[in-house]
Amino acid sequence: MACALTTGFSLQCRDGAGGIKNVYLIELDNVASYTESSGTITAITKASGKVFFKYVLENDTANFAEAITTNRQNGSVYYAQTLQVVLNKLRVAVRNEIKLLAQNRLVAVVETMDGSAWLLGKERGMMVSGGSVASGTAMADRNGYTIDMAADEKEPAYEVSTGILAGLLT
Repeated sequence: MACALTTGFSLQCRDGAGGIKNVYLIELDNVASYTESSGTITAITKASGKVFFKYVLENDTANFAEAITTNRQNGSVYYAQTLQVVLNKLRVAVRNEIKLLAQNRLVAVVETMDGSAWLLGKERGMMVSGGSVASGTAMADRNGYTIDMAADEKEPAYEVSTGILAGLLT
């Protein structure tokens, strides 16, 4: 049977940390290929002259999640990936970029606070699914943008070798 179990798991050290520190985004059509080994992306080849754009995020403002979605009657399974990014301060340059994000299918590499990185939207791409723009009310309120993105993928998110992150920007 091709889907036979292969291992068990024990408790791990309590050294995890939540949150996202950086998100790298590129249009799905600008990713030429991936090199993958046992669930880890070890290389991403981009179209000539194309780069990922790095979004440096404020602590404790962004998250990603992946829901395993199944249908017993149909025998299907897929992975619903979501990403929420917060960008502070209303600015026309951010407004214009969000408009472009909303018009594209995207690939996201999410760099987490625990030092790992994960690929979202690998095959079908992430799309902006919603968000908000707010001025805030009180002086200490957020003034900025919340961007929600979603993807439905056949495979769960792949871990990305952190050694390739710098190369995404060149």
